[in-house]
Amino acid sequence: MKTSVCRGEMNRRGFSLVELVVVVLVMGIIAAVAGPKMFNTASDARLNGTRQSLTVIRDAIELYKAQNGSYPSSANSTAFHTDLSPYVRGQFPNVEVGANKGGNDVRIHSGSPTPSGTEAWAYDTSDGGFIINDTTSSYNTL
Repeated sequence: MKTSVCRGEMNRRGFSLVELVVVVLVMGIIAAVAGPKMFNTASDARLNGTRQSLTVIRDAIELYKAQNGSYPSSANSTAFHTDLSPYVRGQFPNVEVGANKGGNDVRIHSGSPTPSGTEAWAYDTSDGGFIINDTTSSYNTL
């Protein structure tokens, strides 16, 4: 039985350091590209939740008008919440995006609902317009 090993035929049992470095480098590049897209889901969820809240409140305002013949003409945020409570299941929703996030108070005025002040929402008593009250971004156009 012959047990000699030729020079070019060494038995290889593992990866070289260069191969491991290349694999780690490729995995790092993939993580750097895919990571921000995966971890940005929380802000997307907040934005979508606020869009859904806008839809619910706008529908409640329209239902109020259909049943009462006019839009709610509440004098303040508390009265507005009370007027819409039969049309909104549960608590009045909070704004989850923008400068005034976390609140559910409503700025009530007559005329186009333009963002100003520190209230979370803005409501127009003349045409039922309801927006996010945010002067710092484009969230008020949702």
